[in-house]
Amino acid sequence: MAGDGCNGNGAAAGVVVPEIKFTKLFINGEFVDAVSGKTFETRDPRTGDVLAHVAEADKADVDLAVKAARDAFEHGKWPRMSGYERGRILSRFADLVDEHTEELAALDGADAGKLLLLGKVIDVPSATQMLRYYAGAADKIHGDVLRVSGKYQGYTLREPVGVAGVIIPWNFPTMMFFLKVSPALAAGCTVIVKPAEQTPLSALYYAHLAKLAGVPDGVINVVPGFGHTAGAAITSHMDVDTVYHPMQMVHQVAFTGSTEVGRLIMQSAARSNLKSVSLELGGKSPLIIFDDADVDMAVNLSRLAIFFNKGEVCVAGSRVFVQEGIYDEFVKKAVEAAQSWKVGDPFDATSNMGPQVDKEQFEKVLKYIEHGKSEGATLLTGGKPAADKGYYIEPTIFVDVTEDMKIAQEEIFGPVMALMKFKTVDEVIEKANCTRYGLAAGIVTKSLDVANRVSRSVRAGTVWVNCYFAFDPDAPFGGYKMSGFGRDQGLAAMDKYLQTNVEIPDHLDDDLTERKLSRWAKLRSGEADGYSQMCFWELNLRALKNKEAAQIEYLKALTESRDQLQAALYDNTRIGSGYSDYTFMY
Repeated sequence: MAGDGCNGNGAAAGVVVPEIKFTKLFINGEFVDAVSGKTFETRDPRTGDVLAHVAEADKADVDLAVKAARDAFEHGKWPRMSGYERGRILSRFADLVDEHTEELAALDGADAGKLLLLGKVIDVPSATQMLRYYAGAADKIHGDVLRVSGKYQGYTLREPVGVAGVIIPWNFPTMMFFLKVSPALAAGCTVIVKPAEQTPLSALYYAHLAKLAGVPDGVINVVPGFGHTAGAAITSHMDVDTVYHPMQMVHQVAFTGSTEVGRLIMQSAARSNLKSVSLELGGKSPLIIFDDADVDMAVNLSRLAIFFNKGEVCVAGSRVFVQEGIYDEFVKKAVEAAQSWKVGDPFDATSNMGPQVDKEQFEKVLKYIEHGKSEGATLLTGGKPAADKGYYIEPTIFVDVTEDMKIAQEEIFGPVMALMKFKTVDEVIEKANCTRYGLAAGIVTKSLDVANRVSRSVRAGTVWVNCYFAFDPDAPFGGYKMSGFGRDQGLAAMDKYLQTNVEIPDHLDDDLTERKLSRWAKLRSGEADGYSQMCFWELNLRALKNKEAAQIEYLKALTESRDQLQAALYDNTRIGSGYSDYTFMY
């Protein structure tokens, strides 16, 4: 850590400013200036002052990053390593991140206004947990054996897509980096990361740590810049030289952010090379509280659901529905709870909420608060800036909210709760689904029947019961409706970065190589496992006059050794193992 004045910033006296080590683009294993020489400012939301000047990537820089990533994929060792080898490197990467937890949490605290304490105990540890999860998954990418008709044998291989473009938001810079990059790397892809222009600093640090961990040059490239230039260049990238040169394509784009930008990304991907797209977009998540709930628990849960991370959470419980029997008690206690939520410097361990990420978001939230008042909602608490300097906003609660109001329909991405009353289960299900979004929902009840009925009726990708923000690397996460498509987390996230190749060789007519003849000649039926017996009968299909009998024995051995075949198929993945000695039978 450095005090006031570090890196040429003008932070106010008493504001802790972390040392900023990396501000250049990271392309092909090196930190480099932008081709244009341009830089942009990243500002400290605690003061509004400049924190650092960061190299500004545009199309020319993205072209260089794509070329580096493509070369690393086509000619480098990363996709040709075994999954086990990739997993070991990713585990070393996680260890290095853990060793730098304090510094990394401080970067996100100064760049994004995130609480330093939570960065150290939640954000960075969750990120390394995610990285280790996919390090373990790297050697568990399996194909299938197919029962195709006739004399043929079929099987599938799961192969990395190629170059993946990753565009991440500013609300969780660390967690989002690893949420997208970890499965891509585990699958054997190479990546180009464009962090949000508001929060580029930690992503550059992670690129540095990846190289120290042994990730080869070109596998991770980080290009800070603006959405309309660097981001657009990634989503529309066709090739570096000509439109017909597919060796320079970006083959997959993973994006987390607003629905509006998600639309533009899909359009751009369609107009270029039809690259696949995965989108995790906006949310307007309902939190439904029934009469049988513990009111104090429900109040604390609702406060956490909307005011955590200053409301800058895609799954924030911004619409709170409370059943009429406990509504008045809940409202009174919710206001008291919001007023006790301390807004202050995120480096102060007693603060519950820091500043909004930048001036634009600060003004956007205040504008929505004005919309709420002008449309007839009643402001019970908050609704104003919480400091003379910086982008702090008071925790805000509205009542008398109707479903057609902006504050009930549009994602605010700030500390604004819209409280609404309901009578029946059917009524609240209809109200909860009265939104274009479907990312998450919460239910608070002691009734298992109510929980089951509502959780199966609310159109949301994740539904929490008597809890909120319960995430795990093994639990797939994504939305319904206009909250996007594709899943992060879990093994399902690997599917975005893998494609299926089907192989159907004709074993009856192909000539066997001398190497395989020599190997199979040593096998004896009855003395080997199912896989070896299958190989033995494969050989005899060529040698015996009674091919029909040999084929029966061959298919029998094939059926009995399915699991062993799958393991062998994985060893033979064309990109991923460097061709094992147990290369399949042709």
